Amino acid sequence: MEYMYAHVSVDCVVFGFDGNELNILLIEKEGTSDLKLPGSLIYQPEDTDSAAQRVLYELTGIRRMSLKQFKCFSSPDRAADARDVAWLETTYGHPVGRLITIAYLSLCKINRTLSAVARSSGARWCPVSAVPAMPFDHNRIVEESLGEIRQWIETEPAMLFELLPAKFTLAELRGLYQAIYRKRFDIRNFCKKIARMAYVVRLDEQQTDVAHRAAHYYKFDRIAYNRTRRAVE
Repeated sequence: MEYMYAHVSVDCVVFGFDGNELNILLIEKEGTSDLKLPGSLIYQPEDTDSAAQRVLYELTGIRRMSLKQFKCFSSPDRAADARDVAWLETTYGHPVGRLITIAYLSLCKINRTLSAVARSSGARWCPVSAVPAMPFDHNRIVEESLGEIRQWIETEPAMLFELLPAKFTLAELRGLYQAIYRKRFDIRNFCKKIARMAYVVRLDEQQTDVAHRAAHYYKFDRIAYNRTRRAVE
């Protein structure tokens, strides 16, 4: 049996929340209008962490984003589609054999400005509910990253607030939970759940210029959160 001849790449899954829906950062596949995850083969002197940071900067203009490696995707079927392989070989200028990717996951505020570099590469926020068919196994990577986020929330709920503005309403927070878990949360039960979180602090400030009843704003209190975590430990 032969040992495999492989190339190693990184793919970055970056989620943002627009107040109503969970979005994912996608870019255009070079030379086409098709969308894909930001990614690249790894250069010889790079490790996977520095390659992931390079990808985000080169393809989106985003620097120093917190990225967490969450899974290696190595199925022999990743490059089963001849069109994907042809595109990859044309883009990188040499034959590509087995393709293994290290996936990285990040959460960020969706109002983060994308640079001119990002716009030239066709970077855009796409609602998770409207993600198109993508090359390789990028759709599977997105699905598994959603499962990873749910696990994060159970063990480190502070990460959830990376997706929200500094001041947010309970409706926005509930909408975020619903987007991530893909199910509806009863309003009363959800409010009770949040009331048990000492680190979600209600502010005296309310919404203005809204057609409906003005809602109170809340904030995430990092000090209270750390105090709560230490008490649990």
